[in-house]
Amino acid sequence: MRIVSGRLYGQRLPSSGFTLAEVVVAIAVATLSFGGVICGYVLTADRAQWSAYSLAAQSLAMQGVEQARAAKWDPKAWPAVDELGVTNYTQLELLDVPVAGQPIQATNYISVSVVSSDPPLRQMRADCVWSLANGKRSRGPFTNTVITLRTADQ
Repeated sequence: MRIVSGRLYGQRLPSSGFTLAEVVVAIAVATLSFGGVICGYVLTADRAQWSAYSLAAQSLAMQGVEQARAAKWDPKAWPAVDELGVTNYTQLELLDVPVAGQPIQATNYISVSVVSSDPPLRQMRADCVWSLANGKRSRGPFTNTVITLRTADQ
């Protein structure tokens, strides 16, 4: 009995697998994909941190305007009461954001100006200036502004 092989003499076996070029291209595509995902995650975390600080600065600016609005101002009373006055002042505060490292300090510039004397109307403006220090790099300064109008005895 004679055993015959299934291949002809001189014919190569079909090789299975990938060439080196295919492997290199697949690794490059996988590296770019992972790099894009990681970069997107870092940018999203950075934007979330910036949004948290911006919201805290907006709250701080609103507190400055609320303090100015709380002052008594009644020019029609006897004697006339004006605790508000036309003024500019500055407050240094820490942003109310829980941080593990150094807290961020913000400067709140509050100004009160006359818009109209009849009817009595004043503008209150608070500008909260802050910078974001993120590791080795820092960005800013950024400014959050609140402007409101107030009439007498309100």
